Amino acid sequence: MNWKPVLINIGKALVAVLTAVALFFGFIFAALILMFSDVNGTIYAFILMAVAVLAEIIVIGALWGFFKKKGFYIPVCTALCICVTAAGGVFLHQYYTDHIPTVNEKNDFKAVYAPYAQESKAVTLDEDSELFIENNQPVMDGATALYPIYSSFAKAVYPKELIDDIKQNNCLKCSTTTGAYYNIVAGDADIIFAALPSDEQKQFAKESGVELVYTPIGREAFVFFVNSENPIDNISVEQIQKVYSGKITKWDELGVKGFGDIKAFQRDEGSGSQSTLEKLMAGQELMTPPKEDVIDGMGGIIERAADYKNYKNAIGYSFRFYSTEMVKENKIKLLSVNGVYPSLENIENGTYPLASYFYAVTRSDADENVLKLLEWITGRQGQKIVEMTGYAALDN
Repeated sequence: MNWKPVLINIGKALVAVLTAVALFFGFIFAALILMFSDVNGTIYAFILMAVAVLAEIIVIGALWGFFKKKGFYIPVCTALCICVTAAGGVFLHQYYTDHIPTVNEKNDFKAVYAPYAQESKAVTLDEDSELFIENNQPVMDGATALYPIYSSFAKAVYPKELIDDIKQNNCLKCSTTTGAYYNIVAGDADIIFAALPSDEQKQFAKESGVELVYTPIGREAFVFFVNSENPIDNISVEQIQKVYSGKITKWDELGVKGFGDIKAFQRDEGSGSQSTLEKLMAGQELMTPPKEDVIDGMGGIIERAADYKNYKNAIGYSFRFYSTEMVKENKIKLLSVNGVYPSLENIENGTYPLASYFYAVTRSDADENVLKLLEWITGRQGQKIVEMTGYAALDN
């Protein structure tokens, strides 16, 4: 019996089998990467997988002497096409993800509300300000959500040339809630505008020997929002607590069919909205939020809570004015809570259950100009600016 043809056929079969095995384990590896890493990491995983699979096929082919066989190139080309298609699919998915609206992605927000920016949205009093601080101006800082208000305060009471260029001035900052609380304790800000601090921020002030004074200057709604295509319109406080503690994980449990798992986004630790959510949870432990890997300022990779992405199955939270300014064109919708919609009217009449004060925060050792500014903010003209900007003033 001539064994040569048999051995050749066995060899071909082994090459085919080994190629199939290589492809199988290569795609299993890629699938695992998809499950446990971010999308950018997956792109590189597919590229490495393609190189590894093709290298393995070539090594197998070299061992069996099949470089001159046309049949050898069929699995090679097939593997290449599959890997290129898979990598292209991941790139397209990344492109799609990058273009999903993000509630806090509008980088020009501060520029739009800068006191003297071209076509600035910062409001202007229709009368002369009763307070004008020509020298030793208090340094203002605060939450991004409240920047439209205190930018307008600065426009009313500070010299124009002092705050005309937002990149150059030193008396009007916007370091977010986290940065603002640090700055006022450290002495780098004189008055900040924010929600009440987190327990950690209170502890930081106490350990630094700084006593903070919280003066209410207006009211705003803490709101929850979803993709505009989501049919849900109302959610209860109890349901919110169950979603964010992980007891409710699917939209079906809230009466919404076909939307799958709930993608419940959170905000960074120490932000005003995150601290408000923690208070709303009434001591219940928060579930782990969606995460993303980002490059920090030192070039390393750090993990943080992912910014809200307006996926079909997403839910997020913020403050009313900020959320409606960040995502336009009806891409998101605000939810009623306990059957009450977070309108300005319902904030003012006290029916919306998650409305609360926001504050001007000062140090107990504040100087005379800070106290004058605080008195003006809580007075007629300061409250008029709060109302003109679109928030609820104290007397409403």
